[in-house]
Parts: sequence; C-alpha cells; structure tokens
Amino acid sequence: MIAVVETVDGVVLVDVGEEVVLGPGKEVPVSDAPSVSLPRVVASVQSGATIVAIVDRRPPLAISHDAGETWREAGGGLPAGFAVAIADGDPDRMLYAGRNRLYVSDNGGVFWRGLALELPDIVSVAWVD
Repeated sequence: MIAVVETVDGVVLVDVGEEVVLGPGKEVPVSDAPSVSLPRVVASVQSGATIVAIVDRRPPLAISHDAGETWREAGGGLPAGFAVAIADGDPDRMLYAGRNRLYVSDNGGVFWRGLALELPDIVSVAWVD
C-alpha cells in the first residue's frame, strides 16, 4: 500500500504497510472533490458511491456510502484533518492526514491506525497502488 503525500517541503512516497518513507515523489494525483452539502467541509473525496468528508468539528469525518444521501460520523479519536483519500476499487481502504501524521483504515473508516512516522505539514494525499 503506497501513498503519495504532498507536504510543505515537497512530495514523498510512503509505504503505509511498512510505515516508511520510500523517497521523493513527483506529484499527488488530482481528483475533483465531490459537491458535499455539509457545513464546515475542509476536504472531501469520492470513490463510486462512497464519499468521505473532513469537517471542522468533532468527530472530524462524515462518511456516506450512498453518494451523499445519508451520512454517518466517524473518526472520534482522530485529530483535526487536512486531507483524505479512498483507494480506487476498494472504498474500505482510506487514508487520513492530520497536520503531520497519517492514519489508515481498512474497514471503511470504522477503525483507524496511526502511522508512527511524522512528516512536515501535510497538504494532500492519494493512494498510488
């Protein structure tokens, strides 16, 4: 599981499974943020019918599995967020960026695992595998 992470100091590739920085990357793939009718949205991403929105409140995530018709709160233990990604073809695999740490979920945002490595302030994230 490889993520590309844009930080204030540049772009890096991160092996999420091994929790190591692999080296510099070129750019974070750009995707259009879905239109989300929620207040205080910081960032959002969509894969199929799954939409994940970072909101400026506690808990910091709102997740929809029906293209935004209904939402559930998630991420009660996560810090404030700056970026989020969903794996293509696997909407259960999500990547969440706090200020300088990454968090991964393999079960649709129910449980999150924080990576041990710290990065410069994170701007955006994406899966590249």
